[in-house]
Formats: sequence, structure tokens, C-alpha cells
Amino acid sequence: MGEIEGIYTVWLREMIRYFRQKERIISSLVMPVFWLLIFGGSMRSSIDIGNVDYKSFITPGVIAMSLMFTSVMSGISIIWDKEIGFMKEMLVSPVSRLSIVIGKALGTSTTAIIQGIMVMLIAIATGLHISIATFFLVIPVMLLISLGLVGIGLSIGSVMNNVEGFQLIMNFLVMPMFFLSGALFPINNLPTLLRIIPYIDPLTYGVELLRYMIVGVSSIPFITNFLIVSAFSTLTITLSAWLFSRRH
Repeated sequence: MGEIEGIYTVWLREMIRYFRQKERIISSLVMPVFWLLIFGGSMRSSIDIGNVDYKSFITPGVIAMSLMFTSVMSGISIIWDKEIGFMKEMLVSPVSRLSIVIGKALGTSTTAIIQGIMVMLIAIATGLHISIATFFLVIPVMLLISLGLVGIGLSIGSVMNNVEGFQLIMNFLVMPMFFLSGALFPINNLPTLLRIIPYIDPLTYGVELLRYMIVGVSSIPFITNFLIVSAFSTLTITLSAWLFSRRH
């Protein structure tokens, strides 16, 4: 089996698993809808962000949240494959461990993009104004952001052997990353002593990158966001491939 075919096979398995779990697709949209419709609507007049509508302002953050929750859960697929013995079958196949990681990363990123697109469609249906060109340009940006977050999930999943421990670590990692990223508030409005914290959070640059493309505003220059997100994605995917090869 060629490496390309091996990557495709692992990717296809992740896609089949995703579309068979319809309750997962529906439940993953509940929180984004809550943030957009309830939080975004109720806080519209309470937060001053200039000329941008608050619901439009948080839409990129909500999309990033959807990408993050879907992407970091990629580590669970590795743990499940270990528990059911499928991982051993993949490891004895004539496919390199790098191809397995790439296939899983692309598969999870594809599902994350699908989730992000659905959130963006919900935002459009509830008042977000965005051109067709921008809509399609956002998709590769979502892929870039998702790959970095997938790398985190795969790295942790590679060194853990139980789902409970993985979920515990994710709870301590995911929520702080989301709330500190400026997804729900302008980071420039933070007190001086707290303003440095979002700049340590890699998700901040993904949120700002999406916000620049969707809304046209950003607290950080576009090129800075793009370079940091690209470097972060490269780093985490490389780390996940190394850890997976070492542990398996």
C-alpha cells in the first residue's frame, strides 16, 4: 500500500466515523448557537467595540471555538483505537507512522472545517454579512488553525492510554485557551497587566486571523497572525508525529 493511499484510508475512516455519529454533529452545534444567539444578542448593547456589531465580532471566536473542540478531540480516536486493538492493525500494515498521523490529522481537520462552516452558515442566517469570496477564503484559514489544534490532541493522545485522563487534561487546556483568546471581547480593552495573557495563547492569533477576514478588524496585524498560526501548526503536527512514532 502506498503512503498516499494509506493517508487516504486513515482519512476516510475518520470521515466515516464522524458521519455515523449524527448525535455528535448536532450536539457540537448547541454551544455555538448558544453563544451566537443568546450571548451575542443579549450582550450587544453592553460591550463597546466601536462600529462592529457584537454578534459579528464574536462570530470568528465562536467559529474558532468549534474548530478547537472538534480538533483537540482527535486524541481520543488514538486512545479508542488502542483500546479496541485497531491501532495494532494499523501499525503492522505497510504504512509509515507518519502517514497514520497525517491521515488522522487531515481527517479530524476536515470534520472541524465542516463544523466551522455550519457555524458560519448559522451566523449568516442570523445576520452576519459576508461575501461569497470571503466565505471560501476562510476555509483554508480554518484548515490551518485546525491542524495546529489537532496537533495538540494527537500529541496528548499519543502519550495517554485512557479516555478519562485525556478528557481531564483537555478540560484544563481547552476552556482557558478559549476564554483567554479574545474570542468574546477585544483584547485591547483589557487592563494593562492582563493584556499580555492573550498574546501567550496561540488561539488568539487564530481568532484574530478569522476576525480580520470575516469582520475586517483585528487587534494584531494580519501577517503576524498568519505567521504565528502557521508556525504553531507546523510545530504541533511535527511534535505529534514524533511522539506517536516514539510511543508506538
